[in-house]
Order: sequence, then C-alpha cells, then structure tokens
Amino acid sequence: MSSPQPTRALSREHIIEQLQAHGLKPTEQRIRIAELLMSVPTHMTAEQILAAVRRGGERVSKATVYNTLKVLAQRGLVRQIHLDPERSVYDSTRTPHHHFHDLETGELRDIDPNDIAFSRFPTLPEGMEAEVEVVIRLRKKRG
Repeated sequence: MSSPQPTRALSREHIIEQLQAHGLKPTEQRIRIAELLMSVPTHMTAEQILAAVRRGGERVSKATVYNTLKVLAQRGLVRQIHLDPERSVYDSTRTPHHHFHDLETGELRDIDPNDIAFSRFPTLPEGMEAEVEVVIRLRKKRG
C-alpha cells in the first residue's frame, strides 16, 4: 500500500497565508485550529481538536471549533470525511485519496488513489462530475 503524495509541513506563517488566500480572517483561534490540522498530515475529529487546543491552555468553545472546521472544509483547506451520521474526521491531505478505517481503534490510514481501480462506473447525469472517496472499514478476523 502506498500513500498519497505527502503534504509538506506548513509553518504558522504559511497557514496564515493560506487562510487569507481562501478569504478567511486569520484569528488566533482559527490559526490554532488550522495549525493542528494543517502543519502536518493528520486525521482528527472535532473533539480531538478541542481537547488539543484546551491542553495548550487556550480557551475555545466547542461551537468555535465546529464552526472553524466547517469553514475550513467549505473553503477547501481540509477535507471532511463522514464516517457515520454521528462522526466526521477532518483530513489535512487535500489531494484526492481513500482511507482504511479501523473500526476498533477509529484510526484512519491513507490509501493512494492509484491503489484502487474501478472496472465499471455508472453514466453520470448530464452536467455532473463524480467525486469518489472510498472508505474501507477494517475489523479483526473472526474465528
């Protein structure tokens, strides 16, 4: 299994530039949340991000974290992966790729898009394009 092209580590200054380039005001809370996600390739839930910010001694509300993640995903700075109706994970690798999801640990691991091949694909409705993201759920073998 290979990985998608690695995202290089981003400095605080580059993250601020990215926020501004995507039309976002770089508030301290946005910068801190973006740093957690964008400084190195990672997969994190909103709860993990909230805990990490608070461990750093900073005061931030749950609503601020969720609102910031929503706008970062809407502007294309991170990818939101819906694992189930109750839980999303935010992925800092923006290039198209797929994931293994370990159901026991919750861990996500990247899969290079070249490692998955489709032999058939349905005809798309007129004027539409497909965005395919595969999540392969893993569990320990039974028996």
